[in-house]
Amino acid sequence: MVSRGFGVAAGLDADVAAPLAARCAELGYDSMWSNDTPLALGLETVAAFSGAASALDLGVTMAVDRHSPAEIADQIDRFGLDRARLWIGIGAGVSAKPLTAMREAEPELRSALPGVRLVLAAMGPKMCALAGERYDGVFFNWMTPEFAASAREHVEAGAREAGREPPPVCGYVRTAVGPDAADRLAKEEGFYRNLHDWYAAHFERLGEPEGTVGIAAASRDEAQATLGAYKALDVTVVRALASANVEAMTALAEATAP
Repeated sequence: MVSRGFGVAAGLDADVAAPLAARCAELGYDSMWSNDTPLALGLETVAAFSGAASALDLGVTMAVDRHSPAEIADQIDRFGLDRARLWIGIGAGVSAKPLTAMREAEPELRSALPGVRLVLAAMGPKMCALAGERYDGVFFNWMTPEFAASAREHVEAGAREAGREPPPVCGYVRTAVGPDAADRLAKEEGFYRNLHDWYAAHFERLGEPEGTVGIAAASRDEAQATLGAYKALDVTVVRALASANVEAMTALAEATAP
């Protein structure tokens, strides 16, 4: 499976989200995604996508330290989402023992969310192996193509240990296109580098200069070439770094369309 999704931060206005999803469906994207934030619900944002693009899968990345499995189930029902279309990407957030938290959360998530594909948000080798061992997929974030390829090997090793086929590998690729692309990427990356210790440790492992993890492209051709380097991802999710209006979001979707 090789596909491309389009992702935004939670809280995008429904008057922007709906036409954006419709256009992404026309452009050949397979899924629409939102990363949940403390200020807005990702599932509410994908609900705005849902009606405008009924053929597309819907994905959300969430943290178990902010949303319990029961709360996630309640949100799915409240927003009237079709579980068969959903990818729920689950991360540990700032849990004190993230690996233990995600190992223990998996059975409860299965019980509370039947019919939903559970994708483990993973960056380190042990979390990647756990995704391969137990989850329906893995979701990478803030990786270079090379690091993603190495992380995928840990997912596959975990699957082999468990005697199962490796699950799909999904991931955000932060992407900006245009004359201010470098500034947008640097601002977004700078925020995450300093968000908490887990992200700081991840960026230290990457060893990349600030403002370079992701895509800052001057043109569509440059963006497409760089996205194509993420060969380790089965589902490449273009995480939009663009102004939160229809014109800017749609222009980015068109530049990065499959």
